[in-house]
Amino acid sequence: MAAATLRKTRWTILLSLNAAAILIAGIAISSAIWFNGGLEFRVVGERSDIIDKPTEETELLESVSSSGEVTVEEINFTGNDDYISTSSHEFDNSDVSSSELWNETAITIYATPDIDICVGGGLSDLGEMYWQTSNPKVIAGFYDSARSWLGYDSETCRYPVIKGTGTTTITAGTYDGKRKDSIIVTVLNPPVKQWEHEVLTLVNKIRTKNNLGQLAWGAFCESAAETRAAETITLYSHTRPDGSSWSTVCPAPASGGVNGENLAIGNAAVSPATVVSLWMGSEAHRANILNPSYTKLAVGFVFDLNSNYRTHWSQFFSTY
Repeated sequence: MAAATLRKTRWTILLSLNAAAILIAGIAISSAIWFNGGLEFRVVGERSDIIDKPTEETELLESVSSSGEVTVEEINFTGNDDYISTSSHEFDNSDVSSSELWNETAITIYATPDIDICVGGGLSDLGEMYWQTSNPKVIAGFYDSARSWLGYDSETCRYPVIKGTGTTTITAGTYDGKRKDSIIVTVLNPPVKQWEHEVLTLVNKIRTKNNLGQLAWGAFCESAAETRAAETITLYSHTRPDGSSWSTVCPAPASGGVNGENLAIGNAAVSPATVVSLWMGSEAHRANILNPSYTKLAVGFVFDLNSNYRTHWSQFFSTY
């Protein structure tokens, strides 16, 4: 538990922070840890603000080479030529009136979430702000900053703590009283099948850029990829929960073939664009995506609000 005392114009809130880790893995046994958080809080008083550690991004990626040597690799989004920008979102960037924060009256987001909640109009120099939610069963509150490593402005955006689907009203304002506004936010579950195929589209764009052949949708291993994504809820590993190898989920036929697997779980892999960027930021995962031998790709995606990491992804590469 942590408590923060604000100025006299503010009220005290109580929060508890449950650390969340974000991990990604490739065909080599790998893991990446991102420290983020999920929190629950009780507001004491009418005005509220989340005061806690910012949503800093810290990551490590461990790879095991064929010789058994373990190497540690840092993921660098901004240094990745194939980074797929996620900074563009649906908030209106035109002028906002002098006393408001948004031109919009309502927006729709996915429960992953795929965007942060940002004020509009390119506003800046707002000072410290308070943020409120009318329905904590949908959005329980906000981290005190945005996910700047995904392209969001930490001064004008907040990362919502999503608890479920539905509708809530977000009210935000500046403590000097100059601006106050509300916006209705509808939270939907992500479109699973659409996102799975979008990952293939993004991978093929990257392969084209690198003068490689396009991958077809791996229909033969489609259910296998979905199974592997679901299995990461129980065990995040290239070893399956029953102790068998990952490849047993869709083994090569007797006539021969090669295959490979990438995995990703966590709050940073919130969309096709972000998960592909994560994979492309890692040498082992990138090698699978750019492997000229593969001809097919099946993608599995499971979203579960009740699991520890919520978003669970798998890529199953093959020649069959």
